[in-house]
Amino acid sequence: MKRFLLAVIFLVACLGGAPGAETSSEFTLKPFVRGSWQDVLRSHAGRPTLVHFWGVTCGPCKVELPLLGQFMKDHSEIDVVMVSADLVPNLPGPTRAMLEKAGLESAENWIFSDGFVERLRFEIDPAWQGDIPRTLLIGRDGTVTTIEGSAEMPDLEKWLIQQKAAKK
Repeated sequence: MKRFLLAVIFLVACLGGAPGAETSSEFTLKPFVRGSWQDVLRSHAGRPTLVHFWGVTCGPCKVELPLLGQFMKDHSEIDVVMVSADLVPNLPGPTRAMLEKAGLESAENWIFSDGFVERLRFEIDPAWQGDIPRTLLIGRDGTVTTIEGSAEMPDLEKWLIQQKAAKK
């Protein structure tokens, strides 16, 4: 029994602590719960916003995150919201590590924190079955363009040009 408890403690320590655990020296991962989607939409209303749903266990996400980090760095006029939407497990430690490695720690970062993830996905888009990566481009006027699968940087640049033109 002692070995089992020690193994569990070791595993939790290696994977970044308990879900929702925060320390003051690390950047914030906001818990994405029921109603969070409306908070995101309200807080970014009128601003071009890229919302990216990704996961630590998602292979294409690992390739795409550094590209999104560079896109964010190159285009500070765009709000970038990252939502870790892994089903199980969704742990803060590995999530933070991937965001930091990709240069996304200064983005607005969320992590699914509700055991009923289907409800969270339904609030975002009733047709979404949970496939990641998934990117939502929300225009100044609230128009949403959905990219299922990896987002291509030329497509993001084209959208950005459209947003700049709409501002004039």
